[in-house]
Amino acid sequence: MEKLKEKILTEGRVLPNNVLKVDSFLNHQLDPPFLMEIGQEFAKRFYAKNPNKILTVEASGIALALMTGYIMKIPVVFAKKRRGTIPDNFYHAKIFSYTRQENIFITVDRKYLTPNDRILIIDDFLATGEATRGLIEIVNTAGATLVGVGIAIEKSFQAGASFLSSLGVPTESLVKIKSLDRGKIEFL
Repeated sequence: MEKLKEKILTEGRVLPNNVLKVDSFLNHQLDPPFLMEIGQEFAKRFYAKNPNKILTVEASGIALALMTGYIMKIPVVFAKKRRGTIPDNFYHAKIFSYTRQENIFITVDRKYLTPNDRILIIDDFLATGEATRGLIEIVNTAGATLVGVGIAIEKSFQAGASFLSSLGVPTESLVKIKSLDRGKIEFL
């Protein structure tokens, strides 16, 4: 998606440890018309997979998932991040947060995912793949069907993309980043 590449180049900032900040339009301040275009692109790419629900993780994935859900006219569920005790009525997965550099749990109330659901996962970034792995674990535990994963920005130089490929999960990344070396953003 060329417009996303342009936004990353003009508004994104590379920080140490391969962190790409896109908080001016995606992670802190939101650009609704642009996010709607991203939602339309995901809807176009996944419409034929016939999802009936979108799953993401709080917080940055919510806006993209909501725009996609709006276009596709399907509900959006987001996994909440938790520490400590998990109630019995929640599906959960333990993940390592790349941003926070700590283990956390992501949880979804059991009443929002059923074996009849066809789930499309939408998220802002794919780096190590931990958040996506956790969401897939929750989908599998619920007995639902995973129909695909939509990622706005894939860091192809990290392990997440190869992990999803090894699972055979249909994945669509709108932008793939080859490198962030020396503060320079290089796309595939």
